[in-house]
Amino acid sequence: MSSQLEKESLSHSFHGLVVVDAKSQKTLYDTNGDNYFTPASNTKIVTFYTGVKLLPKNIPTLRYATANDTLFIEGTGDPSWLHPHLKDSTAIHWLKNQGTIALYTKNSEELRYGPGWAWEDYDTYFSPEKTAIPLYGNVATISNTEQLEVSPSLFLDSTDVLENPFKRDELVNHFYIAPTEQDTLEVPFITSDSLTKQLLEKVLQAKIALVDHFPDTPKETLYGMETDSIYKQMLFKSDNFLAEQLLMASSSMLSDTLGTQRAITHMLEHDLADLEQQPRWVDGSGLSRYNLFTPNSFVQILQKLYKEVPEERLFGIFPMWGPTGTVEKWEDPNTEPFLFAKSGSFGNNYNLSGYIKTKKGRLLIFSFMNNHFKVPSSEIQKTMYSILNELHLNY
Repeated sequence: MSSQLEKESLSHSFHGLVVVDAKSQKTLYDTNGDNYFTPASNTKIVTFYTGVKLLPKNIPTLRYATANDTLFIEGTGDPSWLHPHLKDSTAIHWLKNQGTIALYTKNSEELRYGPGWAWEDYDTYFSPEKTAIPLYGNVATISNTEQLEVSPSLFLDSTDVLENPFKRDELVNHFYIAPTEQDTLEVPFITSDSLTKQLLEKVLQAKIALVDHFPDTPKETLYGMETDSIYKQMLFKSDNFLAEQLLMASSSMLSDTLGTQRAITHMLEHDLADLEQQPRWVDGSGLSRYNLFTPNSFVQILQKLYKEVPEERLFGIFPMWGPTGTVEKWEDPNTEPFLFAKSGSFGNNYNLSGYIKTKKGRLLIFSFMNNHFKVPSSEIQKTMYSILNELHLNY
């Protein structure tokens, strides 16, 4: 193993690897396990564990109370409302059967972006804004194959076909697509209370009032789709928006005020208080370079997941990983899937943490973190796969 870690692709970067036997909890290998790395999307593993600890089987999708013949509603951060891939309409169908509706949006302390996020990513699919009631994934979905199509349709008149376009004006919801663009674009839109009201009114075909207070009366909760479906989409697609909103939804189980930091603080003070190295954890997705975790911490969190989540459920949610990265279908038809792991990458960083099923029937838990390399990520991935495959074959 030591000779494997001395490969040329790893020689000019910082890497850490911890491998533990899941049953005996014996550490099989540890290099730089107690050193801090920038985790990128490995952070989503911690968000997943937070959801497992705080969220019920079906996600709380709406809080409501009735006063003076008016239904007052507030969001919980549930990301699935009319999401382009999840497509949940639980709350929409329920609201269509209600009378007068008053929308309260002041129950969140979140800024639209997380700490340390890159400002120039405002029009990229992976950087939607955070809101208490996100709609359509907080992105405009735009295609121009046979004709221009935009969802939500409210943005159709503010979308132009233009040669060599950028995707959106920085400060206005004005969108662009090239006449030859074959892909469907998902472009974050600028959120606001008034826009949420407009979008809800359009889909409900009813007027809604925006209010600045919620009645002082017990709230009830409407539940939406199963959280496991959201976790799986988040982990397989490394979906930043779902990760951020899941942390907000988790905080709704702790307080009437939504806040990522509330969920993070709770987890660090309770379920993650025994981590050997306490992380610096600032967001749900790992977009921020402020996050710092050790390989040991990820292995400990993965051990907790393995103990607390039935194996069939866990490996139904956790993505498979191969030499080319995350896969939805195992690439080698002659070999049973043996790597279930979440990757995390951005410039000069590639990390992977998860589980290895060995040929001898053992289960290994590992975290393999690589920071500050200048070679192509594909070289790092091939080296990692070679090392992890050796563990699969020999333990």
